[in-house]
Amino acid sequence: MELPIGAGTVIYLDNAATTFPKPKEVLDQMLEVYCRYGVNPGRSGYDLCLMAGELVADTRKALTRLFGGSDPNRLVFASNATDALNLLIQGVLSEGDHAVSTTIEHNSVIRPLNHMARDRGVEVDFVPVEAGGRVDPRAIAKRLRPNTRLVVVNHGSNVIGTIQPVGEIGRLCRARGVTFAVDTAQTAGVVPIDMQTMCIDVVAFTGHKSLLAPTGIGGLCVGDAVDIRPTRFGGTGVNSVAPYHLEEYPYRLEAGTGNVLGIAGLHFGQAYIAKRGLDAIYRHEMALFSRLQDGLAAIDGVTLHGATGLKDRLPVLSFTVAGRDPADVGTLLDVEYNIAARTGLQCAPLIHRQMGTEARGTVRLSVGPLNTESDIEAAIAAVTEIATEARVS
Repeated sequence: MELPIGAGTVIYLDNAATTFPKPKEVLDQMLEVYCRYGVNPGRSGYDLCLMAGELVADTRKALTRLFGGSDPNRLVFASNATDALNLLIQGVLSEGDHAVSTTIEHNSVIRPLNHMARDRGVEVDFVPVEAGGRVDPRAIAKRLRPNTRLVVVNHGSNVIGTIQPVGEIGRLCRARGVTFAVDTAQTAGVVPIDMQTMCIDVVAFTGHKSLLAPTGIGGLCVGDAVDIRPTRFGGTGVNSVAPYHLEEYPYRLEAGTGNVLGIAGLHFGQAYIAKRGLDAIYRHEMALFSRLQDGLAAIDGVTLHGATGLKDRLPVLSFTVAGRDPADVGTLLDVEYNIAARTGLQCAPLIHRQMGTEARGTVRLSVGPLNTESDIEAAIAAVTEIATEARVS
């Protein structure tokens, strides 16, 4: 999709960073709500406050249904997936505990776990993924110990797009009584997630990607059997006389005024996804991705990283061009072709280390719900020219 930017246009293929633009109807509805009753929800009994509170409650219910959760009160809002994952990891693990994750994780998981290991005496194992970018559930099962308290896995890679077998991993964790958490930053709003059938105890999500909300909103959907220790405290608008933070959900993990505009974005983003259809959005994105992958694979000097199959996959593609630094390719795509791409390590250093791309990273193109066939053809043509120039220079 092309947008006016000054005198030129930009082809946006960085949807794994954030979907852009958001559907106009979502933005319009968000603004209308914020203009009409963008007040502090749950703090008073006047009509505007009650309307804002109803919006928040309805959004909790909608997201709980989306994730297959059981109790909307255990749908907790945070600033983003990173914030939510910090609430989870710091609120579950204690000294002497053991945690298991994978090498395909984002720094939103890697860094909190590393801090818990360095600062809190928690032991952490990162299980390597296989050559195609998927982790073998049996490899995770082999790392479980009597003191393993948490397994946290990235549902869909933001580097190479592989979707992990979270249902299989969840069933193994459930059988061992280990809390299983899934980072759905890349998958929520584009592929189905069901906490019940997948045996997921906690879903961490962000709003600004495929859920089509603005930046600054995310959260956790917490299963009934999980208790997360509060790590921040403050006002809730409820039982203000209590000297300590409330124990019940959602207040247990929420402190201070929430992001009403962001929650409105989640509410109307959900409605847009339901109207268009989750499967339809995924099919649209993957059809474009298939053409993009085939087109880049045919270019002499271009190397695709990760599996090339379309099964259990997100529309995220990482590649390098022989003779060109990925950062330079990204600059050329931007300056010469008005194509927005992501370069470097994409905040996921362990998978780059495993792939051998740690030194300079890759170029990443990621398809979103508003991209078109012309966007894909323009990207293929641009990379073809860049690779051709690299061969002759």
